[in-house]
This record gives sequence, C-alpha cells and structure tokens, in this order.
Amino acid sequence: MLTCQRHLFSLPQGTHYLNCGYMSPLPKKVEEAGHAGVAQKRVPSDITPEDFFRGLDQIRDRFARLVKVADSDDIAVIPSASYGIATAARNLPVSGTQNIVVTAAQFPSNVYVWRRMAGESGAELRTIAPSAGEPRQGEAWNERLLDAIDESTALVALGQVHWTDGTLFDLAAVGNRAREVGAAMVIDGTQSVGALPFDVGELQPDALVCAGYKWLMGPYSLGVAYFGPRFEGGVPLEETWIARVGSDDFPRLVDYQDGYRPGAARFEPGEISNFVLVPMLNAALELMEDWGVAEIQAYCRSLTDPLVAQAAELGFGAEEASWRAGHMVGLRMAEGVQPQALQVQLAANRIQVSVRGDVLRVSPHAYNDMSDINSLVSALGEAVGSSAAP
Repeated sequence: MLTCQRHLFSLPQGTHYLNCGYMSPLPKKVEEAGHAGVAQKRVPSDITPEDFFRGLDQIRDRFARLVKVADSDDIAVIPSASYGIATAARNLPVSGTQNIVVTAAQFPSNVYVWRRMAGESGAELRTIAPSAGEPRQGEAWNERLLDAIDESTALVALGQVHWTDGTLFDLAAVGNRAREVGAAMVIDGTQSVGALPFDVGELQPDALVCAGYKWLMGPYSLGVAYFGPRFEGGVPLEETWIARVGSDDFPRLVDYQDGYRPGAARFEPGEISNFVLVPMLNAALELMEDWGVAEIQAYCRSLTDPLVAQAAELGFGAEEASWRAGHMVGLRMAEGVQPQALQVQLAANRIQVSVRGDVLRVSPHAYNDMSDINSLVSALGEAVGSSAAP
C-alpha cells in the first residue's frame, strides 16, 4: 500500500495542493535532476554524442513499461501533447464522406487539429456530449459515444478520462467498436497516464499522447507518445537530423540520409535531447515505477471517495464511483454556490483546486492526505453556509 509521500516534495506547510490536474509539483529528485542538467551545460566539452541519445532511450524504455508497450521503438519523446496529436493527424487520412468523433468539451489540443482536418476535408466532426442533469451520466455518455461510431467513422479522438471532471471512458469498448469499422483511435492520456493504469496491449490505441508535467510528474515542455502500426513509415512534422539513420555518427552527418531511425523516433522534433528536461522526465518516470500506477490510483481514490461522500452531504454532486477516476473528481455546485467565487474563497484558505466548466475539479496525488481533504470539506461547508445566509 502506498502511503503519503509529501516528504519527497517541497510543498509549503499549510498549503493544501489538490490540483495535480493543473500541474504537478516537482518531486525533489526531479528538481535535482534538472539542476544537474543545468550544471552539465557549464562544460560543453563533457557532453558526448552518446548524451544526445542515452536519456531518450531511457525515457522510451520506462514509458513502454509504464503503459505496457512490447517494443520501446514505438515510443517517441515529444515537446507537447498537441505536437503528438498533430503528428497523428498528419498521418491519418480522412475524406469528405467520413466523420471524426470527439467528446464534448475535451481539452483543446485534441480538438483544434480535428476541426481543421474536418474543415479541409469536408468530413463531419461529431461532438458527443452528455445530457444535462442525466442520472448515471458517465454510463449514458459512453453509450452515446459508442452509438456515434459508424461505418463512416475515420477516427475517434478522446481521453481515458474527461479532463474537467474525471469521467471515465470505456476505451476497451470504444476501441473494439472503432476496429469493427476500421477507424483509428487517438488517445490523449495527459490527464490519466501515470495515475491510472493504461495497457496498450489490451486497449490497442493507434496513438497515445501524454504531456509530462501533470500525472507523469515531470517538467513542462516534454512528453511521451506511443505510435502503433498505422504509423509505420509515417511522415514527421519536422525533418530533423537526429531522426535519421546514422545520426549518432557526428563526423558523417553531412553524408545525408533519407532513411529514418527505426520506429517512432522519426516523429521526434529538433533539439529533443534537452540536457535539462530529459533527465528530469527520466527521474519522474523512475519514481512512477517505484510507486506503481495501480497503487497511485488506489491511494488517490482513498482520498476522493470520502470527499465525494462528505461533499454530497453539503449538496455537491459528482459522477458515480464506477464511472469516475480516483485521481480526479468534478464536484457539481451546491445550490447557490458559484464555482469561480468558490475557487477564490478556497485559495484564500490556501486550498488549491481548479474550476473547469461548471465543476470544481479536485485532483490529489500521493503528497496529499486526509488533512487536505478535511480542510477542503470544511471550506465547502463554509461556502454553502455563506450562500444560504440572508
């Protein structure tokens, strides 16, 4: 069983940071890896050609184990989720007689590129939303999503969870339906991978894209992606030197090579061998391995389940347990409580959460414990009392 790991972070005493869905705090070992990377650049002569590749290979290996990918050659290190999704879009053909299925209000990085593709190709963009006030919303939303996938669907793009409130999507069912009709499935795992188990072999996404600064607990501006068999021989967004065959032979770099390095490395951008960010993400992924993703999910649920129960007594709603993730929960407002005003009130009490849409998104991690939850519940009670006062 995972226990509270606050001692491994530098969070200030008295701060209740329940906002990993916004950005994770850096673990001390990740911060130290960044400092060491900065120091390395002091003496460039000590940076060898091998240093351009070694850290990237380690990230690929660790991420492959994390999401159960058999071959780490299928992993690419990317600068952002939007970069990975744009790479997928460049290599997935869509015609004017087809449709693209997305979920409503998902993160913009997994929407804008599909809007552009639909506009340029004439394809239909199908945005699948839940019904307001619908009981068992997660279950009904998933049913509606499956119904939207038909013989004309070119691809389905969504998250493992909805980024605003942690609603779970049944990726096994979605993937099965997509494969039945020959559609691709592109998953933005930014708000789940690292805190919720993900098995590529079981779910069979065509692409899985993750920013590294949230649940992977790494630095900003570096992430990881899996690209499956649909992308073999694909075209990258950039034509970089490091993605080419023989790029590790520095004296012969002007012996230009048209061939790419094996696997998904062809999709990596220029200057991906960042000597500060790469060791930081490596240290973060190593920490994920030490803790275990299933253990992280169980620990977070041990905090959010009591939160939902206590918040319900104050009039706040949430998705039912079977359709919400343990690491992220969206609280629907009690009568008379305004979400933006509540967020300001919570911040004044040093309680950090996010407002996304019309819900209060609470996203704890292993650095939290029940004292953080109790402080939040107490503040919610004060907000309800204030809204009811004449």
